[in-house]
Amino acid sequence: MADQIVRALCLSGGIRVLVCNASLLAREICTLQQASPTASIALSRGLAGGALMGALLKDGQRTALKFEGNGPLRKMIIEADSDGAVRGCAGNPAADLETVNGKWDVAGLIGRAGFLTVSKDLGTGGQPYQGVVQLVSSEIGEDLAYYLADSEQTPSAVGLGATLADDGGVAVCGGFLVQALPKADDVEIDKVMAHIAALPPLTGLLEDGGAEGVIRELFGEIPYTILESHDIFFRCGCGKEKVERALLTLGSLELQDMRSQESGAEVTCEFCRKTYHLDSAELDKLIAQTQEKSGR
Repeated sequence: MADQIVRALCLSGGIRVLVCNASLLAREICTLQQASPTASIALSRGLAGGALMGALLKDGQRTALKFEGNGPLRKMIIEADSDGAVRGCAGNPAADLETVNGKWDVAGLIGRAGFLTVSKDLGTGGQPYQGVVQLVSSEIGEDLAYYLADSEQTPSAVGLGATLADDGGVAVCGGFLVQALPKADDVEIDKVMAHIAALPPLTGLLEDGGAEGVIRELFGEIPYTILESHDIFFRCGCGKEKVERALLTLGSLELQDMRSQESGAEVTCEFCRKTYHLDSAELDKLIAQTQEKSGR
């Protein structure tokens, strides 16, 4: 079955819940990244979080999450489009750490000092909106919840989970996002928070009942309705034209240095790992463009 995200709303209209199953997405991306076990867990949680954040977008919008810490992973970037496309990469996906008390040390891998930057392209052609917060725990879900409360003034709870299969690939990955809307009822909020506190392991719930099973656990006896569901999937979006645009930002001197190499230039996409080769003639065209823009 395809990965999905499901959106629900309590009947009083005050609490919104989104739940995603991103197991196939996470397995594909972690395999492409050749991620270590701990990096696979971190990246999987990030991908589920990105999918949830992407589901809050309007048509034609895009969001990007960048976790930068002082740990060996260095950074993690997740991008999500409004149509359900998600992609992600890590600065050092081979980095790994021993478990701590039987739990994956994701916080140690990311680093407990650093920043979460959230960018939103609203599809209007203007500059993307950007918000930056300090990492509060580097557990990804808690950092996203803090960002939503601090930068977007939306009280939120975020839960993310992932497990690995015997072959080292991602077995189960998913997450939930609970948000209190302006007309939220305090009694209902307290009930949902109690349900979150008593929630069994998220990955087990996803295996047993899927995204809708998690929603049932979160709302409990509170009446709710399923608003919609849609697929989430991996899409990179790289291409030769984007590579050329990126190279143009390097400037004439660096392009000339690449031109001096007999093999030309090779650029590897950090998301899908596809390699693009530009020969001498293609580099000459880029150099001419940079010189034309600079008036030389």
